[in-house]
Amino acid sequence: MKIQNKMKKYIAITGASSGIGAATAKAFARRGENLILIARRAELLQSLKDEIAQIAPKSDVVIKICDLARSKNVLALWDELKSYELKALINNAGFGDFGLVGEQDLQKTVKMIDLNVTALAILSSLFVRDYKRKQTQLINISSVGGYFLAPGVVPYCATKFFVSAFTEGLHRELAQDKEAKMQAKVLAPAATKSEFCDVASGKRGFDYDAAFSQYHSSEQTAEFLLTLYDSDACIGEVDLASFEFKLSEPKFNYIAAAK
Repeated sequence: MKIQNKMKKYIAITGASSGIGAATAKAFARRGENLILIARRAELLQSLKDEIAQIAPKSDVVIKICDLARSKNVLALWDELKSYELKALINNAGFGDFGLVGEQDLQKTVKMIDLNVTALAILSSLFVRDYKRKQTQLINISSVGGYFLAPGVVPYCATKFFVSAFTEGLHRELAQDKEAKMQAKVLAPAATKSEFCDVASGKRGFDYDAAFSQYHSSEQTAEFLLTLYDSDACIGEVDLASFEFKLSEPKFNYIAAAK
């Protein structure tokens, strides 16, 4: 397949139409990066592309409309992305659901797993397959809920535990592969003001001030992501004790292969 704009390299961002994804896109655009923005909502993506054209007119912005909760769409998207040279993939698409395990909408839970786990695993695996020998980065968005369980969000936390463990394990694999140049990283933000809680609660206008004593803006979390991107650390996380951002090494126990 012919590579479009062969001299250009792109950062692909899923879930780019709002929240952390949109803020991250604008932050990278200010650095002059070329972007591939992926999400379901065409109007929001076009609006974001128009906004980026104002703040970073030299950045090339490609939009891809895709519902990643369907695996066949994920595979079709990757075929389209083969026309571009990527320097980073940021798997940001995902959502949560509030409620006890026995009371949750099973259809919503299945869709959450399809998006948070399956789509991320497919895209990460395909990215590694095609790019691990190039100077590239994979950043998967987890959560502090990917390291700590919390009441009322157990299935969501479980999906983020997968993201954290999967990405940390991949980080270890790449570190042991002498030919690999790719870095795999985890961003674990805490409460971030976005559409997340509207979707998780099923109610519009979620009151962050009433629900959380502290939270970050999407723009702050995007800056955390850029700090992680600029580092060699595996994890960028919000410390729940201080609510400050820090970089850290892998947390999960890892059994090295026998020699």
